[in-house]
Amino acid sequence: MPETLLTFGWTGLIVAFWFALCVGSFLNVVIYRLPVMLNRQWQSDARAFLEQSPEQDPPEERFNLATPRSRCPACGTQLRAWQNIPVLSWLILRGRCGTCQAAISPRYPAIELLTGLATLAVLHVYGFTWLGLAAALYTWVLIAATFIDFDTQLLPDQLTLPLLWLGIVVNMSEGFGSGAIVDLHSALIGAMTGYLFLWSTYWGFKLITGKEGMGYGDFKLLAAIGAWLGWQIIPGTILIAAVTGLLYAMIASLRGKRESGKPIAFGPFLAVAGWVCLVNRDTVLSFFAA
Repeated sequence: MPETLLTFGWTGLIVAFWFALCVGSFLNVVIYRLPVMLNRQWQSDARAFLEQSPEQDPPEERFNLATPRSRCPACGTQLRAWQNIPVLSWLILRGRCGTCQAAISPRYPAIELLTGLATLAVLHVYGFTWLGLAAALYTWVLIAATFIDFDTQLLPDQLTLPLLWLGIVVNMSEGFGSGAIVDLHSALIGAMTGYLFLWSTYWGFKLITGKEGMGYGDFKLLAAIGAWLGWQIIPGTILIAAVTGLLYAMIASLRGKRESGKPIAFGPFLAVAGWVCLVNRDTVLSFFAA
């Protein structure tokens, strides 16, 4: 067992893992609700722009990250407190709604477990410090961004832009007294390099083919990764993202689960690469220095 994970003994490790599972449960809410919230806001803005009266549409139930409480998507039954326990409630219910017996996607506990394990990994690298907490927050945002982009091909500014600025703050303030990942100069250049690389790639591809190869959210996500890990990590991030994206496309095509010509979101692979570089930054850099 890594020594850094046992800084506060087994009790501290268990508490950290349980807290991360709870964060994963909240990320499930963010992944589902944030795109819906943004879509409703865009519709409201469109009605206002077109000067349509809101009375023309039926009133909508209040909907945000806290309201309404979680419900079964099949029968609409509000979940009880014990049915929201991360991972355990899904196992106790055997993956089915306690009321209508409709199947509950295993993706929910999978995201909770992913969040728990990924959090322990970054705490092993950065320790139980302010920098470790910041690295965990970076991880949580990447997980949310990954699944939102996979589902909707959308990388919300509400995730990418705060992540970018937080990376600069962490590296500017020496990790709140716990050290920084990179110096501020590298962080600033990393943010600019990450954005401009994909921005120029986007326009080069569009000028040649007349098509859009990626979205602006990808630019911002790579800029955020550069702000956290420095400009030196940008080549490694792009390479890992490209390889994992290519492997996914090949496997999906072989399994017949990808429609020909259908675009693949690049954000999830950038997020995976950004997290791999977070916990293995020196290894990735040494690969390119060799």
